[in-house]
Amino acid sequence: MNAALMPQLDATFSALSDSTRRAIVARLASGETSLSDLAEPFDMSLTAVSKHLRVLSDAGLVDVEKRGRTRHCRLRGAPIKEAVDWLSKYEAFWIDRFDALARHLANEDTQK
Repeated sequence: MNAALMPQLDATFSALSDSTRRAIVARLASGETSLSDLAEPFDMSLTAVSKHLRVLSDAGLVDVEKRGRTRHCRLRGAPIKEAVDWLSKYEAFWIDRFDALARHLANEDTQK
């Protein structure tokens, strides 16, 4: 992977390390929404949700646009796709590990 993408991956994974921010991303995956609607299901102040949103925005995962008196939030897919692409490179490794475990367990069963 391009070394220039590593800082973006760091920012993405850091922003997604918090469960509230992951929940915000999950909600935004359904489409754009206002900040007040986005904050509704969370048991925290609008200010606290705004702070989480700022972290996601600073990481490039979310765009926040002010329209009149309302702030609208939308998910940016590119950074998440970059993270998925990076993680998918390790899929073959895990498939091989699980296959080896299955073979090992099958051999133990036949030896009993």
